[in-house]
Amino acid sequence: MTDNFDAIISRNTLFWLLVTNVAILSPLHQQATLWSIGICAICFVWRVGIFLGKVAAPPKLLVTTLAIGAATTLALVSSQIGLLNALVNLLILGYALKYIEMRELRDVKAIVLVGYFLIGLILLDQQSMLNTLHLLAVAVLNTGVLISVYQDKSNKVANLSFSLKIILQSLPLAILLFVVFPRLGPLWLVPNMKTAKTGLSDEVSFGDISKLTRSAELAFRVGFDNPDGSTLGPANQDLYWRTLVMENYDGKTWRQDPAIKQIQRQAYFNKPDRQAPIANNNNRKIDYVVISEPSHQKWLYGLDEAFSSNDQVVELADYRLYSLRPVDQRMSYRVTSYPDTIMDLKLDSNSKQLNLTLPANSNPKTRKLGLQFAKDYPDPQARINAMMNYFAEQAYYYTLSPPTVGEQQIDDFLFENRAGFCAHYASALVFMARASGLPTRMVAGYQGGEYNAKAGYYSVYQYMAHAWTEVWLEGQGWQRFDPTAMIAPQRVLDGFDATFDSQSSYLQDSPFSTLHMKQYPWLNELRQQFASVDYYWSVWVLGFDEQRKQQVLAKLLGDVSSTKIALLMIFSFIIIALIIAYYAGLFSFDRNQDPLNKRYDIICQRLAKKGIARQQGQAPSTYVAAVNTHLSALSPQIAADFSALSHAFMALKYQPLSESQAQQQQQQFSQLYRRLRLRLLRS
Repeated sequence: MTDNFDAIISRNTLFWLLVTNVAILSPLHQQATLWSIGICAICFVWRVGIFLGKVAAPPKLLVTTLAIGAATTLALVSSQIGLLNALVNLLILGYALKYIEMRELRDVKAIVLVGYFLIGLILLDQQSMLNTLHLLAVAVLNTGVLISVYQDKSNKVANLSFSLKIILQSLPLAILLFVVFPRLGPLWLVPNMKTAKTGLSDEVSFGDISKLTRSAELAFRVGFDNPDGSTLGPANQDLYWRTLVMENYDGKTWRQDPAIKQIQRQAYFNKPDRQAPIANNNNRKIDYVVISEPSHQKWLYGLDEAFSSNDQVVELADYRLYSLRPVDQRMSYRVTSYPDTIMDLKLDSNSKQLNLTLPANSNPKTRKLGLQFAKDYPDPQARINAMMNYFAEQAYYYTLSPPTVGEQQIDDFLFENRAGFCAHYASALVFMARASGLPTRMVAGYQGGEYNAKAGYYSVYQYMAHAWTEVWLEGQGWQRFDPTAMIAPQRVLDGFDATFDSQSSYLQDSPFSTLHMKQYPWLNELRQQFASVDYYWSVWVLGFDEQRKQQVLAKLLGDVSSTKIALLMIFSFIIIALIIAYYAGLFSFDRNQDPLNKRYDIICQRLAKKGIARQQGQAPSTYVAAVNTHLSALSPQIAADFSALSHAFMALKYQPLSESQAQQQQQQFSQLYRRLRLRLLRS
């Protein structure tokens, strides 16, 4: 077909446009506003009417009105949804409005190009294995639209088949470039796609972590790289995933210190320089890979004391890992932790004062209790141990639904309610310790993890959010003390599920979560199998960093050099080009025989093995008569099928057929060919 921009759009193309329109816009429903969805729906319904012949092309006035209305509403809500979301909605509306007013092939090509752009935009935000496969299928549909423009006489299945073949032919080149091409950093900074945030925030009050226990969302996954090749990590009671350090308390809420916030804001331009210790027999190290789910925050997760080789990750002075960019999509980074390292052997006066400060006139009973501990236990180590034992000796309870507290929160919790969650116990211990003269701070993060033995990694969910305390002791630095372990030791030793019922916690608000399968062994096995596949995708595709690239190239080439990489690329390009050229018909190993003749000859050769050989130059009609004579009595079904096959063959080869007739004859020939080949094989 010639490239005629003014040609009328065929029904075949219109059909594929209807399918592709829904396929491209559906993954963007989270970014689209209600107005955008409404206008897209109007455009789609109108196009369905055009396809069915119920309505004519929309008048210019309607399209102009929709465009003005879309631009106006978008301008009104842009400040609420953010700049990038506004631009995404603008592109969605442009796609929909162009879709409703298209009249010629030039319009179709513009829509297809915008469709590819939208697919790429979605891929920036959604990179899981299922989403990638989904977008690959959408790309096949979008390419099918373009093919239908140039092959408008082809049937719908042929368009889709050709489109799939083109996409599959491009995959070897994409894989080659993915493996060989250098890992480049982002060329620009993209503002957050989403404004919603999941997981911990930089402020923690009594109810915040308790709310997260009702969330079954995945926070991150971890794969350990042990020297012996095993994948088991430390025991559950040692899996404290440091995320935030809170040092300011106003009597209600724990917050980060403004000084550390200032360091975070300047981290992109002035990277903190926290040196990693040297691993030796007295200072073991733990290597692992963390795959973080999108949190739209910058803080990351690591065991104490964590260091990362990732260029986009920095180590802050409070021993946390911090991303230079918001985690708006899955992020993989390698970590090495040194659990035996002393954190801050010396504490400067400002830090000491900060971690001794308490709000004035706040929680007088708890303050008095802290002073009593200081009097009874002059030694700091004995004092903090006594405070920990205090929680075990008194009648305290661990609950996900603690009673409400008043203005004096910690007093009400310690002396009245005596029931609370990890944030209650951590806050109380920090307050008491500070009142007794021990520099203390709160740490928020996650505790534990679900081990997947199939793939050898840990999954950490939002309901595993946890809070604990760190106390600075002379000669020991910051030491972790978790009062939760004194109240509910099973929570720390064996994990969240050992203490709480999942149905009344993280599954209560998640009726469709796959974690429901944990109750049934065979379903849980299936769940972990699917999770393993997604984990491998995250490790080998999303986490394919420069280090993994070098490992793969070393296995392929031995000693990696620029010359060997260049030769690999040249050789691969030649092979790929030859394969594409062959499928494009530029050359063939059998030019003299088309597929129709080849299939017919295969059946004739199998009949020859039965003693009914076709003579050279014998017409198909004459050969049919000979086959019928020999097989009408012995194998009447084979004779009947071959007769029908021969008639379809002759019709396709020698008769002028319409498009529908040719399609019908081709389908009949293919069915008879498969049936005859099987029957002749069996007989």
